[in-house]
Amino acid sequence: MKSHTTVRKYTDEPILDEVFHQLIEAAQHAASSNFVQAYSVIQVKDEKKKEQLGVLSRNEFQFSTAALSLIFCADLQRAKQAVELQGKEIQGDNLENYTVATIDTALFGQNFAIAAESMGYGICYIGGVRNNPKEISELFGLPEYVIPLFGMTVGVPMKHNEVKPRLPVEAIVHEDGYDTEKYVDQLKAYDELTKAYYMRRTNNKKDFTWSETMKDYLSTEKRAHLLEFVQSQGFLNTLK
Repeated sequence: MKSHTTVRKYTDEPILDEVFHQLIEAAQHAASSNFVQAYSVIQVKDEKKKEQLGVLSRNEFQFSTAALSLIFCADLQRAKQAVELQGKEIQGDNLENYTVATIDTALFGQNFAIAAESMGYGICYIGGVRNNPKEISELFGLPEYVIPLFGMTVGVPMKHNEVKPRLPVEAIVHEDGYDTEKYVDQLKAYDELTKAYYMRRTNNKKDFTWSETMKDYLSTEKRAHLLEFVQSQGFLNTLK
């Protein structure tokens, strides 16, 4: 697990459906709140759809060169039908149910990633599917209560990248309460560490720190269209 890196270039070695299904079965053993198992996966084999997915997610190279092109979906459609079998209606606009679906899918996806890496494959999460979730949903016929949460490409790595240095354990763990003051020194040290990593890595060297990355990523609004799309799929309709 500590050797994980994002893989962006793969060999042309295929992954058989049998192996893919083994990885799915392993991923299904992730924890699931109330055993809802609120996830589905779209395996994209059709080359035209794969090309369209690449354009819509702004990840053409990834999806066109990977052995597996996948979309991980938060899914309450299956549970909705189960509820209806019992003569009731699902409460999809409940924030808890939406949270369960997204967490279930994230845990399932990470289990899948670990299983794939244990077999020698590499993976790349594709958050870009949230750039155009409505169009992607239409492309793959996603029904109500199903949203494309993230994509993933899988394949045999062309090469192995250097592992990024993570935050120190002391920055993550708080004892008996949350300590905001400790970040002052920890962030300075971590910025020095990440800058040194970016400057010495083999590819895509850059003079950058973690704090600068966070500034660029979190100080501007991202994907403002998401709430409207999520509500159009039946979730969170009571939120403004």
